Amino acid sequence: MKTLLRTAACLALAGSALVPSITQAQPGADWPNRPLRIEVGSAPGGGTDAMARAVADRLGPLLKQPIVVENRPGVSNTIAADFTAKSTDGHTLVMGVVTAHAIAPHLLKLGYDTNRDLVPVAYVGGVPNVLVVTNELPAKNVQELVALAKKEPGKINFASSGAGSTQHIAAEMFREAAGVDIVHVPYKGSGPALMDLVGGQVQMSFDTMPSVIGQIKAGKMRPLAVTTAKRNPQLPNVPTMAEAGLPYVEVTAWYGLYMPAATPKAVQARVHDEVNRVLAMPETRTRLEAVGAEITPMTQAEFMAFNAAEFKRYGDLIRKANIKVD
Repeated sequence: MKTLLRTAACLALAGSALVPSITQAQPGADWPNRPLRIEVGSAPGGGTDAMARAVADRLGPLLKQPIVVENRPGVSNTIAADFTAKSTDGHTLVMGVVTAHAIAPHLLKLGYDTNRDLVPVAYVGGVPNVLVVTNELPAKNVQELVALAKKEPGKINFASSGAGSTQHIAAEMFREAAGVDIVHVPYKGSGPALMDLVGGQVQMSFDTMPSVIGQIKAGKMRPLAVTTAKRNPQLPNVPTMAEAGLPYVEVTAWYGLYMPAATPKAVQARVHDEVNRVLAMPETRTRLEAVGAEITPMTQAEFMAFNAAEFKRYGDLIRKANIKVD
């Protein structure tokens, strides 16, 4: 009996000695321990890409690991989201956008469930979509564009970064509100779409502010309206769609970092806190505000609630307007 008690005591001591090492080895305790990847669902040069790189440039040094931005364009930003949802390395994030997380799930058959397989971690900001037209189009304002589209039904093409994107949804809302016949031309991201807009292969787009602000300031395309409730400081002379007579057309492209749902809570909290540190840096705010972004910090819980509300809002809108993709 004494031998058994001594053995039990020794085992208990051995077990207690293991407790600190087990605690230290909990998931996320040494995270990150390798380079990270931020997936982007559009081509270089688009709004999502610009937002991701603005964050990645400052986030890497805070996490003491390099961050690579990888572009996986196509299918309304969902290729990058799908890749991230199925990643298991613990070091892959996606710069999520309203297109992939609140719009596409209502329009496309996806290989993942955005609400089950991904978790909203850190909200970055929102930007307006801007109605831009090619310089050759003889329309100087929204009313003239509507009149031209009604005069020549089916002859005006609008570009988007993909079926189900905010560009596509905003244009469908415009089509319904104005009662015009315009033709959708989807691309794999804003970069190639805007190249064709500048080249005159398409005539209009409701692209995001980060994608078009440089082209607008260079005089390569003409802005007619923004899709937000108020004017944007970067384009103070450009009216809102409501001011132009179409208040129904209101869309905001928002961005935030998502991670696989299995990511440890401690890692999610670390990313959230460090991203908000990045967003508080004057140089980051200046960089994002220069492309029309509005930075509104959220807690992770607030971002999750916002994501759920936007998912429902766009689902209701798509069903009401009977928007479909080919």
